[in-house]
Amino acid sequence: MNTSRKKLALLSFSAISGTFAFSPTAWAQTVTSGNAATINQAAATSNSASNTSGGANGGSENIVVTGSFLRTSNNTNANPVQVITAKQIQQTSASTLGDYLQRLPSIGNSGASNTQTNGFLGASCSDLRNLGSNRVLVLIDGKRAAQDPGASCIDMNTIPVQQIASVEILKDGGSELYGADAVSGVINIKLKHDVDTATITMRGGITDQGDGRTGQLSALKGFNFDHGKGNVTLFGQYMTSGPVMQRDRAWAANPQISNDPGEAPLYGSGYTAATRVMSGPGAGQIANSDGNGFHKFGTADRYNYGRDSSLSNYVQASTLNGDAHYEINPHFNVYANVRYTHKTAAASLAASPVQGSIYPSTLSNPLEIPANAPYNPWNGETVAIQKRYTELGGRRMENSTDNLQITGGMNGVITGDWNYDASMSYGITQARYDTENMGNYRHILNEYGVQQLDPTDPTSAITYNPGVCNASAGCVLQDPFKPMSAQASQYAKFTQHDHAQYMLRDFNLRVNNDKVVDLPYKGGGPIGLAFGIEHRSEQMNYVPDPLAQSGDTTGNTQSYTGGGFNATEVYGEAKIPLLHDVFLAKDLTIDGQGRWSHYNTFGNTQNWKLGINWAPIRDIRFRATLGTSYRQPSVAELYSGQSLGYAAAADPCSQADATHYGARSGNVVARCMMEGINPATFQVGNQGQVPAISGGNANLQPETGRTYTVGTVITPRWVPGLSASVEYWHYTIKNEINTVSAQYVLDACYTGSAPAYCNSIGARTSTNQLNYVTTLEENLGGLRTSGLDFDLDYRIRVTPRDVLTVSNNFQQVISYLQQNEPGGKWYNYAGRLFYQGSSAIGGTNGIPRVTNYTSATWSHRNLSFTYMMRYTGGMVWNDGTNDLTPASAGQYKTPGIFTHDVTVNYRLHNWNFEAGVNNILDKKPPFVYDAATNTANAIYSENIIGRYVFAQVDVNF
Repeated sequence: MNTSRKKLALLSFSAISGTFAFSPTAWAQTVTSGNAATINQAAATSNSASNTSGGANGGSENIVVTGSFLRTSNNTNANPVQVITAKQIQQTSASTLGDYLQRLPSIGNSGASNTQTNGFLGASCSDLRNLGSNRVLVLIDGKRAAQDPGASCIDMNTIPVQQIASVEILKDGGSELYGADAVSGVINIKLKHDVDTATITMRGGITDQGDGRTGQLSALKGFNFDHGKGNVTLFGQYMTSGPVMQRDRAWAANPQISNDPGEAPLYGSGYTAATRVMSGPGAGQIANSDGNGFHKFGTADRYNYGRDSSLSNYVQASTLNGDAHYEINPHFNVYANVRYTHKTAAASLAASPVQGSIYPSTLSNPLEIPANAPYNPWNGETVAIQKRYTELGGRRMENSTDNLQITGGMNGVITGDWNYDASMSYGITQARYDTENMGNYRHILNEYGVQQLDPTDPTSAITYNPGVCNASAGCVLQDPFKPMSAQASQYAKFTQHDHAQYMLRDFNLRVNNDKVVDLPYKGGGPIGLAFGIEHRSEQMNYVPDPLAQSGDTTGNTQSYTGGGFNATEVYGEAKIPLLHDVFLAKDLTIDGQGRWSHYNTFGNTQNWKLGINWAPIRDIRFRATLGTSYRQPSVAELYSGQSLGYAAAADPCSQADATHYGARSGNVVARCMMEGINPATFQVGNQGQVPAISGGNANLQPETGRTYTVGTVITPRWVPGLSASVEYWHYTIKNEINTVSAQYVLDACYTGSAPAYCNSIGARTSTNQLNYVTTLEENLGGLRTSGLDFDLDYRIRVTPRDVLTVSNNFQQVISYLQQNEPGGKWYNYAGRLFYQGSSAIGGTNGIPRVTNYTSATWSHRNLSFTYMMRYTGGMVWNDGTNDLTPASAGQYKTPGIFTHDVTVNYRLHNWNFEAGVNNILDKKPPFVYDAATNTANAIYSENIIGRYVFAQVDVNF
């Protein structure tokens, strides 16, 4: 086999692992030479910056890049695609793919990360353009995979970084080719296959504080058989990443929970380890720590919940992967892949706070002690109390997830240049979520001898009856103003067990021909056609603990989730090279794509996309795309059961002044007075957080959208090794599916700007505390966002032995406009940080106008040195409605931040040694008033960990 055919065969393998439009003959040749390193190099040549423009070499090999089902020259694709190589990932400190992707400017922060501990534990999600992880399609080797049932995304922690050959990111809508959930684009993770060598890799790291310890061990081995017609490749990896505790970082050790101008900030929670009296003649008092007597509640009594909480998750993942193929003849090449991942994760939280029952429980709300109770010092009057039950111990959340993905199929030549690929994928993810030291609220009431006169009414009158405890095994009567005994604590707590499952079935048939017919004139090229059919079904269920479903727990309530859908889709693509190698048309190609879909939930829809790629001369290329999107609500958005948690927000009646509400403060005061609350004397039970109900909505309707991009790529002959591109992108989404923040709901109601939101606020408790705010999934209105990408790659040989490689990715967000209700006001959130939601998962935490990632590598023979720099622009804090200002807040904005990393690599024969320091200057994350961690942990995750040192060694044989 000659050299050029070998090269073409290897490039064709890249197509196989991506979109399966390829020649089986090329596949057979790949088996003979199967070398993952060469494949990686081929991917690197296609420009690691952010486009498919081809590198400075201007190569003309035919490959398949995400965004098309047809092989074309690697610089004649109108779609903006960023290619990330395995080497680029491994030269960083990233122990998971999610950690690496967060470096890239186009990756938003609305997905989960390993520094988000109070939510979907241990899951790492990614999104594009801050449009949400539910609007980006993540593929593995061009195939769909089962999602994490808790996070409703592909968990990047389950993708072993040592098995990744490359990652292709389509930074443009892909619904018309890949399906409804590719609104913002596609992330296609290509794994290493078809190797005939072996690799063992060991990696470890630790922060300069001695925590955050990580370890990784992986092995890859491939075997050819039957003279290269078949191959079996096996891979295994074990990875562990230790936690960082909040108390071990001075900037996070004590959460700030107020931010009023001209006033000293408050720290810690109003839910204290001692019992606090909220109503009656003892209102404003708190029990002494030994339970003997009372004193006035003060700042010193506040509870520092940060000392008990994790700042990052403990994550452990084990992966086994088996891959095989065998060519029977050019028409029949069978292949199969099985991947299994077992992941465990853990995090710690402070002990449970309690002020009463939680919806939908009918137990007493608020928590009151009866007037006739012997321990009531104000005998004759019922008194409301609240407390953090530290006697039960800190909450520890643990989860275990098992993911199995099986793909099998056959491909080959039909006739002539017509090729096919038929495959079936099955994926299932099962998860168990355990939370230790949760409080059983019914048992707590029993121990206090509290009996409701009407058990069906949470506001029912109560009486003291010790018989409710005496009749319960293990119950011990307690004085609520004294610490619980050890026996009472055992009776009052339990371990919550929740279970979830997500299942995917996907059948796909793809047919393609890159050379159907040549255009019948000089300069015309071969027309390419691809089409296919796909049928898939997705089901999910989430089964909470019975106590969580009833609301009889001291934690968050959760109702059952269950549902699914199926879709049958037909899609096609035509690529027409109108002109080639003629005057003012080195290349002129147009591309059309379309997809017809039938959903059993919402009926039929059609989507289309047009692209043009024009190179008047070989040094410059212009490209543009225009496409539509249609996204049906996901299984989680439709069927997720309602749950109650605690959102970062402020009760309007606790800040009903002109400082916070300006001219509308009078409306807020009037609303509070109407509810029987005097804002001047009102005391909020837990400043900085309010109970909020979230969940799915079966009445949701699909989103529709339109995306267009316009850009240019420059690869000047007079500067060898240089490739630069500029891209303008614009997304429009109508009927957007999203949730508004609890603060937005409260402000819209109390200021009168959107009175309909008052229906989303539950009746207050007898102590005038907010009972709950409902923030379900809704069709809000619209979303429009646009921006610029500037990407540059430059490789220059300085001396015969020295090479300098520079890569830069830059993103400028021009606008991010959102309607929070249909037909309502448009809010421009570009350059805004949602400080109250910075700990949330699934919502956009902030949209910096400017983000940048730069890497530069100096190579001298077998030694290389890499410097990496990330920049996140400054942002003004926003509560979902208004920007904070010096007049309304003590702190109101976050400055831009630079972070610097270095890596050294040395290769000796078959050995490779690498060491590096992440965040070498130990840059701390900027302060953000989030009432949780004192920063926006979804945005500044790399800085949260601090300075981190790692080393890796691998051997090939």
